[in-house]
Amino acid sequence: MTPAPRLGWAAVALLAGCLPFHSGTLPAAPADAQYLTLRGTTIHYIDEGPRDAPTVVLVHGFASSLGVWAGVRQALRDDYRVLALDLKGFGWSDRPEGGPSDYSPEEEARILLAFLEARQVSSAAMVAHSWGSSIVLQAALLEPERVERIVLYDAWVFAEQLPAAFFWARAPGLGEYAFASFYTERTEDKIALAFFDPEVIPQALVDATEEQVRRPGSAAAALAAVRGMDFEEVERSYADIDKPTLLLWGREDSVTPLRFGEELVNMLPDARLRVYARCGHFPMIEAARTSTRDLVAFLDARPDPDVHDARPVTQPPESRAFEAAAEQASDEVQHDPEVEDDTLREDIEENAP
Repeated sequence: MTPAPRLGWAAVALLAGCLPFHSGTLPAAPADAQYLTLRGTTIHYIDEGPRDAPTVVLVHGFASSLGVWAGVRQALRDDYRVLALDLKGFGWSDRPEGGPSDYSPEEEARILLAFLEARQVSSAAMVAHSWGSSIVLQAALLEPERVERIVLYDAWVFAEQLPAAFFWARAPGLGEYAFASFYTERTEDKIALAFFDPEVIPQALVDATEEQVRRPGSAAAALAAVRGMDFEEVERSYADIDKPTLLLWGREDSVTPLRFGEELVNMLPDARLRVYARCGHFPMIEAARTSTRDLVAFLDARPDPDVHDARPVTQPPESRAFEAAAEQASDEVQHDPEVEDDTLREDIEENAP
């Protein structure tokens, strides 16, 4: 072995276990922020809307925060009681020392259920994005009576969805090295990969994410969460979740490709799939108008002619060359990719976290 490789591996070894966590209030935390201590972790949350209205709980994804729901919150809070939290390790919540099981979807789900208990909510509709979807599905498996309906945006819930780098990060030393070196780097480029049209990315989203990943303890918590993404066993139980479920998916999502939405909708007993053209991993931003319309219709339990069972059919969709034919096909099979994208640039700017 040459000296250079030996030096490289020595650096890896020195970094093993050296990523610092952080307990307690984070620097520059908002003075008016609300917190609860749940399962030994200080959790930042919001609770807004009429207290006697039906309750909706919003759960963000990996390396994100409740800020991603700004536009959805605005659309819901007049008619619903809206709860949202920063998950353990993210946003303004605590980043206490712990291993993969302490930051796993199961532990995050137990914190989510404790959150409902603390806010005196017996049951609620659950809305989640990306990795947050695995947490909501875990909650539905742990305490199904607490979950009324489920809405998942571009769900990240299968082992097959994990990138190779996440598997490498499970190796002691290598994960610490990777997250210490790269977790805070090139945030804007990483976000661009999650959008169909990078030109519409709200600058507020980029700025907020860059600031969040640099907060004390963030890299350590993110690595623990990645190591806790052990979906191999639990994904076999998704078929036991019989709650009415709506899947909202960006057709051009390269983070969680559409085929996983098609797999999940066929696995869940009572699920429907809605797909948005010219949209990536963030339909609540890139297809804000249409996805929020579909969300509200589903929460209201109103029949929506644009949302249909997305299970396979034998008749192929009509030719995509004609808009009218595509619209007819979307009535026959809900996940037809010719869903109208009527999101405007001003909607995205207004709904930026």
